[in-house]
Amino acid sequence: MPRPHSKSSLLGLSIATGMSLTATINNAHAAAPQYSLTIYSSAQPGQLSPEALQNYGQALPGYGLVRDRRMLTLPDGSGEVRFTDVATRIDPTTVSFASLTDPAGTRVIEQNYQFDLVDGQKLLQRYIGETVTVDQVQADKFERISGKLLSASNGLILMKESGEVVTLNQYTNVQFPSLPGGLITRPTLVWLVNAKKGGEHDSVVSYQTQGLTWWSDYNVTLGSDAEGCRMDLAAWVTIVNQSGGSFPGTQLKLVAGEVNRAPAAPVARMERSKMLMDSAASVAEGFQESSLFEYHLYTLGRRTDLPNNSTKQLELFPAAMGTRCKRELVFTAGPGPWRWYGSPVTDQGFGATQPGKVGAYLEFNNDQANGLGMPLPAGRVRVNQASKDGSLEFIGEDLIKHTPRNENLRIKLGESFDVVGERKQTDFKIDVDAKWIEESFEISVRNRKTEPATIVAREYLYRWSGWTIKSASREYVKRDAETIDFPLTIAADAEAKFSYTVRYTW
Repeated sequence: MPRPHSKSSLLGLSIATGMSLTATINNAHAAAPQYSLTIYSSAQPGQLSPEALQNYGQALPGYGLVRDRRMLTLPDGSGEVRFTDVATRIDPTTVSFASLTDPAGTRVIEQNYQFDLVDGQKLLQRYIGETVTVDQVQADKFERISGKLLSASNGLILMKESGEVVTLNQYTNVQFPSLPGGLITRPTLVWLVNAKKGGEHDSVVSYQTQGLTWWSDYNVTLGSDAEGCRMDLAAWVTIVNQSGGSFPGTQLKLVAGEVNRAPAAPVARMERSKMLMDSAASVAEGFQESSLFEYHLYTLGRRTDLPNNSTKQLELFPAAMGTRCKRELVFTAGPGPWRWYGSPVTDQGFGATQPGKVGAYLEFNNDQANGLGMPLPAGRVRVNQASKDGSLEFIGEDLIKHTPRNENLRIKLGESFDVVGERKQTDFKIDVDAKWIEESFEISVRNRKTEPATIVAREYLYRWSGWTIKSASREYVKRDAETIDFPLTIAADAEAKFSYTVRYTW
């Protein structure tokens, strides 16, 4: 088949193996675009399944602000400009077009977004009553049949020039004489532009699009117990592009924070655009963090490719080595904190006696003195530790929220195997008329390790908001308005017991 060279050229469709279209669409000259992409994410840490990413598409929790700078050929005076290189999931209400060559003399007075994309079934339906050519393979023979298309449902029905009607249930190729009006091969922005100065214009097209998101992942390598608590922290960002557009050589920016209203696509000015390009050259090749209103902006210091339907991972910042940390074991056996105080919990059996669990936690401070001090976007933290043979083994993971610098992070790794215990109610008194409850407990914690263990026994005072500790056999620390901690140091294969009495009044 000869190569098509105009709108009326012959188009070939390979229905069985996929569609191949070639057509010339009236489009402005566009060469060597310079992309800048800012991605906003509303993905909660751990929300997206990497195994099912290809199925999210429009439902990806995030969006992007695309800025596309390139040379466009504009008509002298009023005329139409067709721009096809946009993401399929574009929000057309956010489109902004600006000429940097003649910003005062160029304006868009009308915009249309055309997205009725061509496919095999649409073409067949449009050509009912028209002549098409169908290729069919029968055994070792190749046959080409031309005729008027009468039906395209459950196979093809053609009427030849002789009047003979044939039914084709299997075919390899359908050829159409032209692309019908109203069908396009790619989403297209159509502008009615009024330009005082025609010809080549240095232009910026910006818009928002769905189908883009990003999140953070942190990998911690924990040192052995003999080294004290030291850790190495590496941070990565994962970027997903299912917008229906590719962005080669893009300047990439990521926004971390809860953005309530997305910023409108800006109208570019030549001076501002040049300033952004000049500043980009001075940024280090990794991400550089800066403030953006009440959020944080991470700008990649080099350009990168972000193809459509791709997942890319980039280092967020160089790994922090030898960061100081703290391991903590926390024993809890009672119900959690009671936060919805409508009335006191007067049921004696509520949380009376039950076994406990010992949670294993890792804490570290996000400050410069500790080798960090960078705002950490929300994400998943995975922790590994070297075993005795030197291999790294996974020991737990947790999620963190957006964490500013100089804040403490607390990661739950799992439950302790060798530390066990229980909590037993030893006394309960109540006087509803006098409005008080007195309750006593005995807590037992056993360390079955071969070395001593430092443990915090945490008690939640869950019956009412007004409470007083009447007596305790061991020193305790008031953690907050509804929690007290009993610090314990237990020798190897030993047990610690203590008791306390609490009085609630209302």
